[in-house]
Amino acid sequence: MKIICQKINLLKSVNISLKAVPSKTTMPILECILIDATTNQIKFTTNDMELGIETIVDGTIEEKGIIALDAKIFYEIIRRLPDNTVTIKTDEKLTATITCEKAKFTIPGKSGEDFAYLPLIEKEESLTISQFTLKEMIRQTIFSIASNETNKLMTGELFEIKNNYLKIVSLDGHRIAIRRMELKKDYADRKVVVPGKTLNEISKILSGEIDDIVNIYFSKNHILFEFDQTIVVSRLIDGEYFRIDQMLSSDYETKIKINKKEFLDCIDRATLLVREGEKKPIIIEITDNSMELRIDSAMGSMNENIDIDKEGKDILIGFNPRFLIDALKVIDDETISIYLVNPKAPCFIRDDEENYTYLILPVNINQNQAR
Repeated sequence: MKIICQKINLLKSVNISLKAVPSKTTMPILECILIDATTNQIKFTTNDMELGIETIVDGTIEEKGIIALDAKIFYEIIRRLPDNTVTIKTDEKLTATITCEKAKFTIPGKSGEDFAYLPLIEKEESLTISQFTLKEMIRQTIFSIASNETNKLMTGELFEIKNNYLKIVSLDGHRIAIRRMELKKDYADRKVVVPGKTLNEISKILSGEIDDIVNIYFSKNHILFEFDQTIVVSRLIDGEYFRIDQMLSSDYETKIKINKKEFLDCIDRATLLVREGEKKPIIIEITDNSMELRIDSAMGSMNENIDIDKEGKDILIGFNPRFLIDALKVIDDETISIYLVNPKAPCFIRDDEENYTYLILPVNINQNQAR
């Protein structure tokens, strides 16, 4: 095999491919990038058996062939080469020679036949949305997935197509994040749970441009994302997702409208007095058209008032400040509406069209904290 590529193109493709290389594995072949130049295209493929990526590399094929190279070594070599033309040549002993200007590396390879190829997904009907929209919907929900694997379903996000809407949902037992968008045409109803790791990696690769599209295909066990010159295939998480509709109520006793930036900045200031790992609630007292925020810790105390528009009852309630910050950071609206029932019921932050909904459970506060 002999291929010639510009360093910038190689580096872009290697960076994409690395996202499906496992950090630990008992199968050394999975630590490799498969370089496939057996057709008229140069393809890089990586696969950790949960997530697989195939991307097309711009370049010239002088001699067709295929080889698997250690992904991390290959990346470090390409990254450090001069910004010029790179030639990759292999011999019958599966040795790869990488040259650029006066630099020359020789590294051992493995047979491409040993590589675990990506599962074949039938490309029937695709869900087509803009890369910008998908990237935003992931950004606005991914923070609510659970980090541990006590409940596997909580480490993924629900993708549900129903009544001409795409809904993405994440939850971790303390909060729920929901993003919803209307689709431009009718699609068959679907419900799948996509691993959070997959969505994190995809959001890093997506261009985020409104005019760039991504086609999404579904099979029984996999989801496939196709965009630009890249294919990402991921296993789905098995199981019936939580019935969140039962947790979402339109009832409320108190509704407030508040400037999002003021609210976020105030909570951010309050957390200056909380050491990392320390669980100190932020106390919110709503009376008339004012909201008072208080926090007490070993480092000191802070209180601040914010003007609000209020409907309904006064309320005193406590929250984990981190959960409020995470939700507020991803909302783009200048003014937000918050719905509350009582000090032990979840609060909802949502817009009138319900394009986004954030449910946050309160924390119990004792009388000393309430004062």
